[in-house]
Formats: sequence, C-alpha cells, structure tokens
Amino acid sequence: MKTSIRLWLGGALLALGFAAPGCVSLDDKVRFSLAAIRPDGLSGPADGLVAVDYEFCVPAAAAVLAEVRAIDPTVRISLVSRGRSGRREGQALCLGHTHQPGWREILHRLASLPYIAEIRRCDWE
Repeated sequence: MKTSIRLWLGGALLALGFAAPGCVSLDDKVRFSLAAIRPDGLSGPADGLVAVDYEFCVPAAAAVLAEVRAIDPTVRISLVSRGRSGRREGQALCLGHTHQPGWREILHRLASLPYIAEIRRCDWE
C-alpha cells in the first residue's frame, strides 16, 4: 500500500512539473549553453580554442568546500569577490572550468548539490 501511494504521489508531482528529489537536469541550474563545448572541454574556433569558465556560490563551510573540491579539482575559491553570482556574506564564490576530463559529469554533480542554486558562465569582462 505504501509503495502504491508513493508511486501515485510521484506520478502526480511529475505531472505537475515537479522533478523527483535527486533528479536534477543540467538545464535546471546551469545558466549557459553546453552545446558548443567540445568533449575535451574547449570551445571556439580551431585557432582560438578556450576553456569555458564558470562560477557558483556555496556556503563557506569547510565540509561544503571540501565536497566541491572533491567533485571539481579545478575550482578556485574566493571569500571576497562577489562575481556575477553575487556572493553574499557567509558564502564562497567558486570558479571552475571545463578543460578537464569528465567536465560534463562534473557540472552535473555540482548542479545536483542542494546548496548550489545556479552555475553561471564567467566571461572575465
């Protein structure tokens, strides 16, 4: 009985447009297109390929920062800069890039973390 109720509720939530917990699409949180990024994490013309830099904010807690670093070894952390993501007091601005093995899976794992609201492209303007 409990299983059938859970299945019914899960179906109702999906029908209303709510994703099941833990089912995060990259499109839900990643605020830039991944279409032009090659499998090696580079983008642009053949004579001007570059990595795509991205940023996001997380709570500035040691355990959170360790989890983020374990997922994305390229990440650099700032407790001062606001970035485009608008880091607030008590948060850390995290900056990473796509030029690494498994970059798409890394972005998916980051996007699945409940404390990351969005991941934005960082254009260094």
